[in-house]
Amino acid sequence: MAKLIRARDNRHVPLAEPGRDGMTLAYFNLLRLQSGQTHTLDVPRCEILCVVLSGRADIAAAAGEFKNVGRRADIWDGRADSVYCGTCPRVTIRALRDATEVAIAGGLCEQPFAPFRIPPEEVEMVDVGSPETHSRRRIFHILGQNAAGRAGRLLVSERYTDAGCWAGYPPHKHDTEQPPLETDFEEIYHYRFRPETGFGAQFCYDGNGELPSVVMTRHRDTFLIDRGYHPTVTSPGHEEYVFTILVGRKQRSLIQNFESQHRHLLPKIPGIKAMQDKFR
Repeated sequence: MAKLIRARDNRHVPLAEPGRDGMTLAYFNLLRLQSGQTHTLDVPRCEILCVVLSGRADIAAAAGEFKNVGRRADIWDGRADSVYCGTCPRVTIRALRDATEVAIAGGLCEQPFAPFRIPPEEVEMVDVGSPETHSRRRIFHILGQNAAGRAGRLLVSERYTDAGCWAGYPPHKHDTEQPPLETDFEEIYHYRFRPETGFGAQFCYDGNGELPSVVMTRHRDTFLIDRGYHPTVTSPGHEEYVFTILVGRKQRSLIQNFESQHRHLLPKIPGIKAMQDKFR
């Protein structure tokens, strides 16, 4: 149903890919490179997005090369600079600074798409929740509505949750294709905390309350979600960052199905409607 991958040096080996650990659509990799180091990815049958988390890099995909990608010191330093590499199976990344880290998000894709750059100015933000409802988070859509018609069914965002607050809340799922009520998407969460000693809790359970799962999440852990409701919470005193990958099975429009007994909370949490609209 879901899997927690504890923080580790993945040595550029994918943390998730179609056909492994219950994932059938989604791909995730992390690269850590020193200045001058080069790494080539070969990911056939997938569309790929390279997000520079920190540092700076040149990124080559298909016939295009994108220079000096990356404008922030770390994930807490503004909006991401990224390259959508399209469905080019071979992508080469060369670090221009030490401690350059690049997150690679991908999803199965049958159609061909061309590469393009997504500068920070094109990353859209939606503010959700409030301190009073203990649910405040900001979602920065890197690959969202800005890629309509230029990408397949891959959606990528960065979510920043205030200390002691809930996200993915009210509980929702997106594991069944039944538009306009819900669409089927796999999802991957990769967590960071500030300070790094922080921790949170990730819930995952199905509609019958069966197979409930709650895990403690720490800095650099990753959680794979193929179905079920999946709210998350971070501990007081610790801000939470989540790199989020969503891949649709049938379409690009994500429609979340909120758990029936908690739908009365929807009008009480500011920004829920705006959040829904940004994913469609």
